[in-house]
Amino acid sequence: MRRRHPSTFQTELNLQLTAAGAKLVVLDFYADWCGPCKMIAPILEELNNVEPNVVFIKINVDESEEIAEKFNITGMPTFIFIKNNKPVSSFI
Repeated sequence: MRRRHPSTFQTELNLQLTAAGAKLVVLDFYADWCGPCKMIAPILEELNNVEPNVVFIKINVDESEEIAEKFNITGMPTFIFIKNNKPVSSFI
């Protein structure tokens, strides 16, 4: 698998956050090896399908270490809720 430059992840995230506008954005920080992340993934996928006013963005902490550090991610899964490009809440 070809790894992308960290700034590419940040640019993609910025574009997605800008495109979301006033919608609620849920950043889902996960890892492929994380059991709880795997358990909650189908629920998040279903929510993504039925909640048109919420944007779900999955961020693999192993591939996006700079973004995980920026958001002070210390455990997975971690969810950061963003509205109008500003974090409003989070939980692990």
